[in-house]
Amino acid sequence: MRILPSDQLVLDHVAARDAPIVARAVDWAGLNSGSRNAEGLSLMLDRLQVEARRLPAEATRLTTGTAVSVSDDGSVRTESYADALCLTCRPEAPVQVVLTGHYDTVFPAESAFQSVRTRDDGALNGPGIADMKGGISVMLAALEAFETHPERGGVGWTVLLSPDEEIGSPGSAPLLAELGARGHIGMTYEPSLPDGSLAGARKGSGNFHLTVAGRSAHAGRAFHEGANAVAGAAIIAARLHALNGQREGVTVNVAKISGGGPLNVVADNAVVRFNVRVPDHQASAWITEAVAEIAGEAPLPGLTLALHGGMTRAPKPMDASQTALFEAVRETGALLGQSLSWKPSGGVCEGNNLHAAGLPNIDTLGVVGGDIHSDQEFAWPASFGERARLSALILCKIASGEIDALRLKQLRMGTMA
Repeated sequence: MRILPSDQLVLDHVAARDAPIVARAVDWAGLNSGSRNAEGLSLMLDRLQVEARRLPAEATRLTTGTAVSVSDDGSVRTESYADALCLTCRPEAPVQVVLTGHYDTVFPAESAFQSVRTRDDGALNGPGIADMKGGISVMLAALEAFETHPERGGVGWTVLLSPDEEIGSPGSAPLLAELGARGHIGMTYEPSLPDGSLAGARKGSGNFHLTVAGRSAHAGRAFHEGANAVAGAAIIAARLHALNGQREGVTVNVAKISGGGPLNVVADNAVVRFNVRVPDHQASAWITEAVAEIAGEAPLPGLTLALHGGMTRAPKPMDASQTALFEAVRETGALLGQSLSWKPSGGVCEGNNLHAAGLPNIDTLGVVGGDIHSDQEFAWPASFGERARLSALILCKIASGEIDALRLKQLRMGTMA
């Protein structure tokens, strides 16, 4: 594999736009688009649709699905989510690449973290600058450059930019599954690990909400007539926590217990919220069964339990297709003087969804940064152009067949058989 003259023209296209790639992300990071900030998400979607006009693609806003949510008082309702943006180019081409990203962040509208600054060491510090408004800017720059390649006609591509990845993709999961099933290679733009490594194997994840319904009573006059939901929730939380260490690689994080009320009233409602992480499908089945067993046994008389949620992202192991794709990307990076490696991660992302649908994918093609999900989030400016060139060259090598997308898809389907 080597850089051909046609590839170099694509790379030069990116290099000439390094500064605007960064500036665009900085501008976007100054617009709050927390997952629950409907107004901010709408404004961000408008900005993205304007940027999409640079590409020869059909832009469509897609309605996302709905999901059940549980309030702190235990009430259950159906929740809807903002639209996703889909960009489609050459859907009839023999090779199809699926590129995904999310335009939501973890920072709510009222967060004090609302703008980007340059640190003394030159890094950019701002909300979503790495995760993943920087990544979206990299993605769009790579596609714009690739569209100058003479062999682009053999490769079609679809971009999905979702509004809900940071809360588990409850609305966009069906869209990801559909795209993953019909694509050959996936490219997702989460930031790399802080040292520039890519994420390899990823654990699977599940989010659960267990409601506890009790019976209220006066805490002094009629204490024994009540059934304390908060006390029951505490026992359940301890049982869930005790699952840690019982199976290698499985973790259970009890994140929140809510409910109850005045100190002189026996609590009649509570909610236990928890997350699980699993290394493989067997562990996923084990933890699902263990959770169901705990949720099926009220810890105190008079309590009623109801379990909501479940496994939201399947594990993403380094199977044959993933290993082959990583080696191809590593070789591509070497042509650019980029030494790429990968490490396993307990984190999850849209790459898990795509892999579960049958799509081999690299899911940390975004900028190099760190401290994501905190007000210390940062990204290195030089990495924007570097990562855009990497993605652009990957696309070139898919077009030339040096990265054999059809074979990679066959390998993935073979592991699913």
